[in-house]
Amino acid sequence: MALIAATAMSSSPTLAAGVVDEPYVKSLAAAGKTVLVIEYYDGNRKVVGRQGFASATGFKAASPTDIRVDDKVRLHLYGVEPCAGEMVNRKENFAGRCDDFAQTQLEILLRNPKVLFCRAFVSEEHAPTQDATCFGYYNFPGTLDTVENLEEQLVSLGALRLAKKPDGLPMRPDLAEAEKIGRSGFGMWADPRVQGQ
Repeated sequence: MALIAATAMSSSPTLAAGVVDEPYVKSLAAAGKTVLVIEYYDGNRKVVGRQGFASATGFKAASPTDIRVDDKVRLHLYGVEPCAGEMVNRKENFAGRCDDFAQTQLEILLRNPKVLFCRAFVSEEHAPTQDATCFGYYNFPGTLDTVENLEEQLVSLGALRLAKKPDGLPMRPDLAEAEKIGRSGFGMWADPRVQGQ
């Protein structure tokens, strides 16, 4: 959670709709459980569907960019990816696969949220792996009470980078500022080999 506090940033425009309604996300919290809500949007940015889940043990990372919701559904953090191959970050005492570093950072973000609030387009609603953007509500009384975009956090920490479209443009231009922060030497960007990828 220190990572979130250290890099707290305002939420950017996201995949399916604009800035998140923080009071609404906070209102979804339930005592003793982690709540996960997926809202589905149409082309007019209207909510046309919603699914809710609750877990006493929380939700886990299934990959560097995937959250396992249950046996039938995974959420894929859209437009971001780990670096390729291996990386070294001496400050963080890490040497190993980019995938392992990224998945560990996602697991940290999934450890303590009260709520995971995700948005996807309605075309994703019945897919086993759904492209989404997700927010976490973190509350530690007296120290932290915030709603943060997971992709933004992971990119600013250098755990993930922006994936590119076939034309070379980023799939998530709304996260360009977060990647600029990461590129200042965090996570993968501490390794000169990654800079050349």
